[in-house]
Amino acid sequence: MRDDGEAIGMAESTLVTNDDGIESPGLAALARAAVAAGARVTVAAPLSEASGTSASLVATEDHQRIVTEERALPGLVGVPAFGVGAHPGLIAHVGCQGAFGGTPDVVLSGINRGANIGRAVLHSGTVGAALTASVVGVRGLAVSLDVGFDGNGQAHWETAASVVAAALDLLLASPPATVLSVNVPNVPVDRLREPRWARLAEFGSVRSAVERLSDGTIEVTTVATDTEPAPDTDAALLAAGHVTVTALRSVSEDQVVQNDTDAVDTARSPWA
Repeated sequence: MRDDGEAIGMAESTLVTNDDGIESPGLAALARAAVAAGARVTVAAPLSEASGTSASLVATEDHQRIVTEERALPGLVGVPAFGVGAHPGLIAHVGCQGAFGGTPDVVLSGINRGANIGRAVLHSGTVGAALTASVVGVRGLAVSLDVGFDGNGQAHWETAASVVAAALDLLLASPPATVLSVNVPNVPVDRLREPRWARLAEFGSVRSAVERLSDGTIEVTTVATDTEPAPDTDAALLAAGHVTVTALRSVSEDQVVQNDTDAVDTARSPWA
C-alpha cells in the first residue's frame, strides 16, 4: 500500500537484474513474468557472471565509468535491456538513480540458478541487488530456483516464474524498502507445495571448504551441508517442497544491544 492507503498498481516501473549475467535464461523468465503481471520493465544485468558478489559496488572495468551494451532478450520485444559491466549491487545502485531511464519503484533480482537460503544470503549478488535498492527506499524482490549446487539437471524456470505475480502483489502491499527473498523448488509447477513464511536457517544448503595448499595458495570448494535445518527455516521448508518467503532487512542498528542494558557491562564501558 502507498502511505495514503491507496493500493499500488502493477504498472510500477520495474528494474530487473541478476547475478548470473545478461544471458541467463532465469533473467529472461523473470522479466517475462513481470511483464505478464503488468509491470513496466527495464532489464539491466551483468555482462558476465557475478555470483557471490553480495552488494558490491564494483564495475568490472572502470570504477568511475560503467560499460553498457543494449541487448535483445528472448520473448521481450520492446523491453529495454542492457548488459552492464558491473556487479548487481552497483547496477541496482545506479539504476535506482535513473541510470537506465527513470527511477524504478521495484527492483527484481533473479531468477537465480540455485537457492539463496540461510545466513549465506549475505554473500548472494541476487539478494545483494534487492537489499541495495532498499537502502534508498525501493522495494526489492529476489527470486531463486533450487537447482542443485553442482548446476546439473533441468532447471524449471517456468515454475519459479509462476510465483512472481503473487510475490509482487505481496511486495507491493508491503511498506517501502521491503525486501522479500523467494526460493522455489526445482520441480514442475504441479508439484509445488503452498508458499510459507520462513526464517533463515543457520546455514544454507552448501558451505565452503577451505584448504591451504603446499604452494601457498588457498583452495576454496563448495560442499553440501550435513546439518539438519530447523523445521520452520527456509532450508527445511524448501527441501519439503514449499515455496519459501523471507523478509530481509538491510544494514541497520542493532536495537536489542543498544536498548538492553543487560547486554552491556556498563562498568567496563569507556562511556560509563
